[in-house]
Amino acid sequence: MAKRNKRKASKMKISKKISKKLDGKIEHNVEHVKTFIPGFDELLEHGIPKGNAVLVEGGPGSGKTIFCLQLAYNSCKKGKKVLYMSFEEPEVNLIQHMKNFGWDPEALMKKDLLRIKRFNALDVARSVEALLSEAKKELLIEIQPVFFPPDFNPEIVCVDSLTSISSAFSGEESRFRIYMEQLFRYLEKTKITSFLIREVANPTHVGGNAGYVEKGEAISFLSDGIIVIYNVIYSNGTRGSAVEVLKMRGEKIAKKIVLSDITKRGFVVYPKRGISDSSHIKHNLC
Repeated sequence: MAKRNKRKASKMKISKKISKKLDGKIEHNVEHVKTFIPGFDELLEHGIPKGNAVLVEGGPGSGKTIFCLQLAYNSCKKGKKVLYMSFEEPEVNLIQHMKNFGWDPEALMKKDLLRIKRFNALDVARSVEALLSEAKKELLIEIQPVFFPPDFNPEIVCVDSLTSISSAFSGEESRFRIYMEQLFRYLEKTKITSFLIREVANPTHVGGNAGYVEKGEAISFLSDGIIVIYNVIYSNGTRGSAVEVLKMRGEKIAKKIVLSDITKRGFVVYPKRGISDSSHIKHNLC
């Protein structure tokens, strides 16, 4: 009798676990990535699911690069390998940006945890064109991201930026889309968590932009998550900044826009302060 009751209790426990998984309340088998950016991780229930491809978008000067440099640095300090792929600024500039906030990227580079490398967006466009010619313009081809260093296996990749890569495909939107599809597929296959910067002057998800057509709009649908950094202008003429996790596949998010700032120590998010509260406006300190 005791054995029978024990089996019944065990079955009930298993049933509860299964039902919770089905309800989406518990995901025991999903690893999550933290950014360790002050305040930001509080906008997510657990973190960013490992292997997600996340867009980091916003206008000029909103802090997209600093956000990604900071999460890259924080991740390396936790022992993860990170590749920062720049298609705009040279390595020395990015390293100096990090030093300006009191970070020591060179120490992590010596341990081969962090790699910051500049790439030529035109090389990407040429490689795609060559592969398409070889495949006789067929779409069912496998494009290996040849720009990943063969001797480095990153857990996290930051791409700065998709905007630069897109400009290299000037007038060839279909080829850019093909490369993006293959890149997202590769990242998904290898379980690499990626943060892809994109400059968007007028995000299409913000009301009042019905006439704006997003270049490479398919990217939003291909991505697993979107983090938006806003430049905010208040009625009194004061500027501020704010951040929002617009979507994150497989994760519960705080559906709100909150204040953020770039301080002497880096990017900071204030998860309990909405942008409507003008008394919390802070000017950038650097």
